[in-house]
Parts: sequence; C-alpha cells; structure tokens
Amino acid sequence: MDKKIFLTVALTLLAVVVLPVFAQTPSELNGCYMKHNVNVTGCPTSGFCDYNTTNSPCGMCCLLNSVYTITDWIFIFLMAISALMIIMGAIKFTTAGGNPDAVKQGRNYIMYAAIGIAIALFARAIPSIVKLMMGVQQ
Repeated sequence: MDKKIFLTVALTLLAVVVLPVFAQTPSELNGCYMKHNVNVTGCPTSGFCDYNTTNSPCGMCCLLNSVYTITDWIFIFLMAISALMIIMGAIKFTTAGGNPDAVKQGRNYIMYAAIGIAIALFARAIPSIVKLMMGVQQ
C-alpha cells in the first residue's frame, strides 16, 4: 500500500514540475512570453522576450520565467495538500474518542502538513537562489 501512495505522489510531483515547462515553450524558438516579472535588468516585465534583439538576455529571462512558473505550481500543490492534511488531522483528533493511536495519527498528519508548508515556502525562495547562483543583477 505504501508503494502505491509513493508512486502516486511521485508521478503527481513529476507532472507538476514537468508540465508547466512544456506549457511555456518558446514560440518558434525566437523567444518566450514573460508571465512573471523576474526583476532582472534587460528582461521585459511582460509580453514577448525576443532572442533576436541586440544585447538581450532573453535566454536567462526565459529560464527564470520557467523557474518562477514551476515553483508557483509546486507552492500551490503543496499548500493544497497541506491544507487537506490539516483538516484530516483535525478530524482524527475530534473523532479519536480517547484512542491514543488515533490521536498520534492526527498529530502526525498535522506535523507532515507543517513540513509540507515549510517546503512550499522554500519553493518561493528557489528563484532568488537561482538568480544568486547565476550572478544576476537586479
């Protein structure tokens, strides 16, 4: 049973990470549509970033735009799952009826939800870490 849950979660995370990248493929490899303001000099705040313009850092801009999109999806997914786990933990607590195993299971649900929220908040920091690693000036 645990293998099925792990496989389901792994495939879901893979879909959440991979699908936004395919949904945001560059138009005829001439550039990309900027959906996020990546706060980098030379990058457009919205619209189309064209590779053919002189001194355009569009490759970096499109990469950062994809990173923002992926981390947004991860944040939304983890926050939704964490909210459901908090609700499940609360239901376990209220229906435990003095059963120590049910109380422990409710605590575990809430603890795992807190870990999920911490990871989701870390996902919001990933674009800044990528910018730092690339040496991008804002």
